[in-house]
Amino acid sequence: PPGGGGPPQKKPYPPSHVLTLGEINPNVLSAQYAVRGELVQRAAAIKEEMAAGSANVPFKKVLECNIGNPQAVGQSPIGFNRQVLSLMVCPALLDQPGVDALFAPDAIARAKEYLAAIPSGVGAYSDSQGFRIVREQVADFISSRDGLPASPEDIFLTDGASKGVGFLLSLILRGGGSDGLLVPIPQYPLYSATLALQETHMLGYELDEAAGWSLPISLLEAELEDAQAKGVATRALVVINPGNPTGNSLPYDNMVECIDFCAKHGLVLMADEVYQENIWDGGRPFHSFKKVLMEMSPRPNLQLVSFHSTSKGFLGECGLRGGYFEIVGFDPEVKAQLLKLISIGLCSNTLGQIATGLMVQPPRPGDASYEIYSGERDAILASMKRRATMLVDGLNALEGVTCNQPQGAMYAFPSITLPPKAIAAAKDAGKVPDTFYALALLEATGIVVVPGSGFGQKEGTWHFRTTFLPPESEMTDVVDRMTAFHADFMGKYA
Repeated sequence: PPGGGGPPQKKPYPPSHVLTLGEINPNVLSAQYAVRGELVQRAAAIKEEMAAGSANVPFKKVLECNIGNPQAVGQSPIGFNRQVLSLMVCPALLDQPGVDALFAPDAIARAKEYLAAIPSGVGAYSDSQGFRIVREQVADFISSRDGLPASPEDIFLTDGASKGVGFLLSLILRGGGSDGLLVPIPQYPLYSATLALQETHMLGYELDEAAGWSLPISLLEAELEDAQAKGVATRALVVINPGNPTGNSLPYDNMVECIDFCAKHGLVLMADEVYQENIWDGGRPFHSFKKVLMEMSPRPNLQLVSFHSTSKGFLGECGLRGGYFEIVGFDPEVKAQLLKLISIGLCSNTLGQIATGLMVQPPRPGDASYEIYSGERDAILASMKRRATMLVDGLNALEGVTCNQPQGAMYAFPSITLPPKAIAAAKDAGKVPDTFYALALLEATGIVVVPGSGFGQKEGTWHFRTTFLPPESEMTDVVDRMTAFHADFMGKYA
């Protein structure tokens, strides 16, 4: 102030306040995501202790078998895809002398094709539905796979399949706590967590473990009838095929039954098909729900959504977050609202969109990269099948453990019969019995698995989910560690 001695005095700020757990969205507190839960947090702490040299553990390496994340456990990315992605990120490389010596000619041609269709490059927003050229490639892939037409107008590119699932649930579920979603038990925790956030009833239908995790339609009918009696409006059926965590692959006739059930009751069928490249049982080939639907006569009226992702199969490009979904049988006005919903987030990440294009349109016979690409693909898939057999055979040799051979996906889901003393010890420790077992396995071996209770399981049974993704050279060690631990555990609580 004029003639004063310094700036004017400000009023003191009110006492500081931070959000407390009692003040945040209670649905966030209730949501659980076991794949990144307590076991993973403890494993991360052990890794930090090992890096600092302060860990007192009987192993030299933490083996992360908790999540389908192939490149995190040593799988190499596919060379052709990474070459194209490199050129998309840095198009100036195309003008550098010697580029032909560093990149395959078909990788250069593919990058130029994308750049011609996307002149602003990958650093700018795309259309909310995704790059047109990639959606056309996805439509061509679906048409080739199923022998049926597909339209790029019905395809939406997403940040992995999970984001697409979230969009569809936001569209279908109406809030207010009166809607329900039919979800398999065991299920991938994405569904239970999302439903908790949206205050929606999870209507679990139990797969039949004794029958290879089959899907009894009678259970769907019973669950639907029970929901109706409770005033719950069932909105959709989720089917994960091939299954996660169960590794089952649905037979064709069972898929027809699912379609008939949804058409009969006016339900949207949400087909999670991200493991369609991971088929290990030649007697159970992959059939898309779209193909099955279109081959039915008469064809039912069905609203179908099919999801796919770059994270699984043999690519394992989890971090690039590429994926898509296709809708069939949706009202055009509802489709417009879906696009509006997606546009709130502007668009999916553009490198993930390109990765999706590369997934659905790989090098073809005669292309310069075809032999290398097909060799990488075949080697990864053949190794996965050998690792699956090695792991499941080892699990089935353990006392009180039974495990179905996986027909698809990248997981085993063994059932464990735990001794009464172990169950009592778990209760004393405040743990669910299969979590107690999995934590003990981690502390003794460094192997990270996910307790079956995180996926849902038949009452009175205990399981854990493990991937068979560690390198083949380490798989014998994984089985040996599990075998030694299990014998000690069972002896301790006999």
